[in-house]
Amino acid sequence: MALAGMHIGRAVCTVSSAYSRMSRDYTKIHGILNTLGPALVYASDAAVYGPPLASSGLHAVAVFSQGAETFPGALSFDSLTRTAEGPAVREAFEAITPDTHAKYLLTSGSTGHPKVVINTHRMLCANQQMIAQAWRFLDKEKPVLVDWLPWSHTFGGNHNLNLVLRNGGTLVIDEGRPAPGLIEKSVANLAEMQPTIWFNVPRGFEMALPLLEADEKLARRVFSRLRTVFYAGAALPQATWDRLQALAIKIQGEPVWLTTSWGSTETSPAITSAHWKLERAGVIGGVLPGLELKFIPNGEKLELRVRGVSVFPGYRDAPQLTAQAYDEEGYYRIGDAGYLADETQPEQGVVFNGRVAEDFKLTTGTWVSVGTLRVRVVSAMAPYAQDVVITGHDRDEIGVLVFPTAQAAALPTQELARHLGNALKAIGGEGGGSSQTPRRALLLREPPNIEAGEITDKGYINQGAVLKRRASDVASLYAGGSDVIYPG
Repeated sequence: MALAGMHIGRAVCTVSSAYSRMSRDYTKIHGILNTLGPALVYASDAAVYGPPLASSGLHAVAVFSQGAETFPGALSFDSLTRTAEGPAVREAFEAITPDTHAKYLLTSGSTGHPKVVINTHRMLCANQQMIAQAWRFLDKEKPVLVDWLPWSHTFGGNHNLNLVLRNGGTLVIDEGRPAPGLIEKSVANLAEMQPTIWFNVPRGFEMALPLLEADEKLARRVFSRLRTVFYAGAALPQATWDRLQALAIKIQGEPVWLTTSWGSTETSPAITSAHWKLERAGVIGGVLPGLELKFIPNGEKLELRVRGVSVFPGYRDAPQLTAQAYDEEGYYRIGDAGYLADETQPEQGVVFNGRVAEDFKLTTGTWVSVGTLRVRVVSAMAPYAQDVVITGHDRDEIGVLVFPTAQAAALPTQELARHLGNALKAIGGEGGGSSQTPRRALLLREPPNIEAGEITDKGYINQGAVLKRRASDVASLYAGGSDVIYPG
């Protein structure tokens, strides 16, 4: 359906199914539908998606794969496939220009209320050409992907899907995902289909690793023709990097090409690509051809801004937000920070340094770099921390809220506290002063809640949402109760 819309120059927008399940009043999905104002809405099952659509007040053609007969006026998807193509299809296709809107993507929940990002045909085509010029092997090796990443996000829906389309590859849709009870499906699918490139977010690798480490036969099938392991969407802890490489060496006899890229919904998506061998996590690659990157001092960091052919023209029907998105030279303010790995050799790439808006000051006036510290803490607490949230805004010292792994949950409380306390001590021993040294931690018994926006459907933690929803846990962390863990 999406490809058909794009083929005739009609913009499409894939909306996360999570919005339809967040609450019974359907506030968020109603807001999205009425902001988009679509002429046609497709959903898989009328029983699941019919109620929020029916109560939205939207007057649009509805199409369902299942249960269309139960929704007044709806069409079945099968009926569309039986429609003969007329000459209007070719005419519409030939009227497409590079600036025709191809897609509307909603910004991730990590940035607040979703904005509607315009993606043009020029952006999508140009970005794939950039990637092809960096990954020359795609000319000879058609990629095979086993991918769960949602098409409502630019990682799965633009980077990966378009990579397969552009290079004539194969995309196997994985019904698993990085969640308990589903990660096993993902690993089984990887073993069955044997991809050449394994795309995932860091949490996906972290959840798959214990299964692969425990079953060498399974790991051999997954790695049998794996050329590249690619992470994006969030920073990868060094501990996860090391475990992936240790597994690759055990299975293949040599390290795997572990690489990454960096970008956003507004850049369709790739800005940088690490198209060479990296020694460790942190470097996000060099700037792709056709793009310019500049570094602007902002507090204690260098803010990154980007300009070029694959950068979006603006937010749909939001001129004020669009104007705020660019600086006086036309560079997009992406909100991330970074610096050159080697100032004398820019070709060595850029080091990611977190999001500018996440950082905060302690009462001492010292800036805390949340993104980089989070990765250090998760690595130090491996394999017991699924993820962490950094606390300390307007307080004397840094704290950590810890989401435990299944492995951690199986340990006695005192033993787990001892492991985490030793991790805090190890971090303190690395130096870095108060801005990089957490002094206390608190285990969270409730997992991250996707309906409350604490975790996105790409599987990463929304730091701001967790801090807001769990203000009482933050208060307990600094009250110093018996549950608080200190450096061992």
